[in-house]
Amino acid sequence: MMIRKACAIFFCLILACVVVLPAAQAGTSDQATKFVFSGPVEIPGCILPAGTYWFVLQPNDSDRHIVQVFSQDWSKVYATVLAVPTYRQEPKGETELKFAERPRQKPEALLKWYYPGLTTGHEFLYSQKHEREFAREVKREVLAEPNMLASNASVVTQP
Repeated sequence: MMIRKACAIFFCLILACVVVLPAAQAGTSDQATKFVFSGPVEIPGCILPAGTYWFVLQPNDSDRHIVQVFSQDWSKVYATVLAVPTYRQEPKGETELKFAERPRQKPEALLKWYYPGLTTGHEFLYSQKHEREFAREVKREVLAEPNMLASNASVVTQP
């Protein structure tokens, strides 16, 4: 009888480990990505001066994505930005950014951010005024890899 109980407990522990294991994997849950901008970049409600920033996805049970932007040393939160899911057909091995190309006197506006290996990304929500402005302007895509300067951004993905 004791052996049967011990086997049942052992089986339950193994089953619990199998269920919890996928959630315990490190990597893509917060999608922490380090961006280095050589010029100013606009995100909703904020213009980030040239510099290094961490973009981190906050845990949220809804379909909306909440992205926090931190300083290079994580000491300051520059923005907490609301985004919605956006999709691409094929996952790519590098971070993909989509900017709205703007006149020289205005900083580039970050529209979408895709984490490497995923088809779902984050589309930043701007005001209707900004949306109308972007519709008149040209959008462009940038693929960013570690240590590669793309547009005015380079990116390092935290393992």
